Amino acid sequence: MSDQHIAAVAQVRAFNRFYTRQIGVLEEHLLRSDFTLTEVRVLFELAEGQGISAAQLGQRLGLNAGYLSRLLSGLQTRGLLRREPSAMDGRANRLVLTDAGREVFAQLDAASNDSIGGMVQTLSEPGQQRLVEAMTQIQTLLGGAASQYVLRDPRPGDMGWVIHKHGTLYAREFGWNAEFEALVADIVTRYLREHDPQTERCWIAELDGTPVGSVFVVRHDAQNAKLRLLHVDASARGLGIGQRLVEEAMTFARAVGYKRMVLWTNAALTDARRLYERAGFELLTEQHEQLFGMPQVSQLWARAL
Repeated sequence: MSDQHIAAVAQVRAFNRFYTRQIGVLEEHLLRSDFTLTEVRVLFELAEGQGISAAQLGQRLGLNAGYLSRLLSGLQTRGLLRREPSAMDGRANRLVLTDAGREVFAQLDAASNDSIGGMVQTLSEPGQQRLVEAMTQIQTLLGGAASQYVLRDPRPGDMGWVIHKHGTLYAREFGWNAEFEALVADIVTRYLREHDPQTERCWIAELDGTPVGSVFVVRHDAQNAKLRLLHVDASARGLGIGQRLVEEAMTFARAVGYKRMVLWTNAALTDARRLYERAGFELLTEQHEQLFGMPQVSQLWARAL
């Protein structure tokens, strides 16, 4: 077992302890109700499941058949669910919430929304966005069969998204001011108005129908292509999208006859620099300057194609 694996296990366990305290899972009853966490999960699945069977419910929640049977009997005794013959299989029963069960679920659902809403409202809007992105990334990484992403050509509206995401991301994570957003807007506008499709190209990474990344190849001169505006949303990091975008960009640049690819970046962008190093780029020069409202170390990287 590697040190990285041990550290990951410890961090996940620490996060679990923190989050269960935050949402009150360790209380005997959830949301100050008469129901345990497992009972609430069962009510939720029945409310969403359109009459699933006990076997399907147990598989979905990973519950022991005997334990689930006792739990369902208790809910039935309280008048919250009923069993109906399945139209597809006369030997099986469908589990359906009664009117009383749906009323109880609605109350629990509203209480849950209020509880989480109270926790989230203490965060600023950028903080809420970071929370959602982090939770999406955890769900994607631990979800086994991850959603598939695609790389595609830009569509109407995508370029505005590129400007917006760069502006919000770098303001939130690095404190850069509107000068950076203006630079991105200038690059995008020039590409839209002047780009040569034979020697320049943009890719948009899309995950489950939502844009999550971008990269541009633009002409610097006859021999040199320039890699610009590489970006991957925090919600989609860890899926290899950044590496794939860089690989696609280099393959295109090589195919259209460029001999070298160059890029400008910043010393503060450690994840991006590691990605460039893995892709074979080397640091050529760096310069201390005042950019985007703060001191920066700008860098020029390049690699042969």
